[in-house]
Amino acid sequence: MPEIAHSVSPESPPVAAAEARAVAPLSVGSMQAVTYSRLLTASANSLLVDVAALLSSAQISVVVVCDADDAPLGIITETMLIKRLGLGQANFFTTHASEIMSRAYVSCAPEDLLSDVLGKMHEIGLIHVLLVGSNGKVLGVLNARDGLRALLAAGNHEEALLRNYVMGIGYQ
Repeated sequence: MPEIAHSVSPESPPVAAAEARAVAPLSVGSMQAVTYSRLLTASANSLLVDVAALLSSAQISVVVVCDADDAPLGIITETMLIKRLGLGQANFFTTHASEIMSRAYVSCAPEDLLSDVLGKMHEIGLIHVLLVGSNGKVLGVLNARDGLRALLAAGNHEEALLRNYVMGIGYQ
């Protein structure tokens, strides 16, 4: 019986699968439109009534207190606002944002990897991280849910590419 020669394709299945799994890393900057849409800002002199109005009209629970150059000074969350008002430590009509804001916040840069930032957020227990440009100006607010959606979408896209490749359709 003659021996049949088997040709090896240039890409073996394990190599093709490994290439398909090599998802291009997503940067936080790739989500800049979403992070910008989540950005609510107030000046340090804003009254709490104005901060509360911002929070009540948005689907995010943080306001970034900024200076005149749009550099972040601190944050006010819904929880902070309610706690201060509930304990009688602030008055809606006389207290300024700078009096109750937290100066402790976490920020990231547009070039940071989304997966790294989300990992840090999970580790610390944060829902929001400020996106700050190299010029020190706040560019947006990264919400953990938005970041996870972006990673899931990127993974689904890569899965579709792999499925097409395996089915013989090729990359599209």
